[in-house]
Amino acid sequence: MAAQGIASDFVTLVMGVPLLILSLYLSLKESFKGKILLTGTLGYFLYTYMSYTFLWMYNKFFIIYVMLMSASLYAFILSISSFDIENIKLNFSEKLPVKFLGGYQIFIGVMIGMLWLGKIAPSIIGDKVPVGLEHYTTLVIQGMDLGIIVPTAILSGIFLIKRKAIGFLLSSVIIIKGITMLTSISAMIINQALHGVNMSMAEVILFPLFNLVSIICLVLLFKNTKTKVEKIRL
Repeated sequence: MAAQGIASDFVTLVMGVPLLILSLYLSLKESFKGKILLTGTLGYFLYTYMSYTFLWMYNKFFIIYVMLMSASLYAFILSISSFDIENIKLNFSEKLPVKFLGGYQIFIGVMIGMLWLGKIAPSIIGDKVPVGLEHYTTLVIQGMDLGIIVPTAILSGIFLIKRKAIGFLLSSVIIIKGITMLTSISAMIINQALHGVNMSMAEVILFPLFNLVSIICLVLLFKNTKTKVEKIRL
């Protein structure tokens, strides 16, 4: 677990913080791309420090994790509420490949769901200790993913394919959140391998591959997104 924490902190430091500063600067310049980048980045910080608050063993940084989680939550809410949901589609090109982007989100949501349910099912059916429980009292990450990430990814994918307004916003958040999360997971895998932790070939190959596809999705999203926030003419 220590190896995972070190990798997560490293990604937050070298990727999360610079993204937060850059996206905040662009957002203040009324850049639409900056606003969606900021919202996705805040989603990453919220997820990260929520997991730190509820997953890590108690230590002297606990109150700092709580403060960062709270700040990320309310900043995320404010960022989401700053969008004109009804007219958000005006900021995206008609050429945006909604089927590919939406389909990928649904695929990722289903894959994460199957991954965690596959580990949890034996404990439900056979009354066994679930894999990964270790010294914890419950499965925090699995609960967060199954309760929040999986349904959000699937719903945003469906809404985007149908070109619903909320789908454009949720997809922007999920894709950016996916990149930061998968980069963090990839770093964890590398760090754990360097510390002698046995890793399956599926994990070593699939997570970096998904990360690459997520980056491609972000490029496609930004390529078909207007720079400035579209104003509605009355």
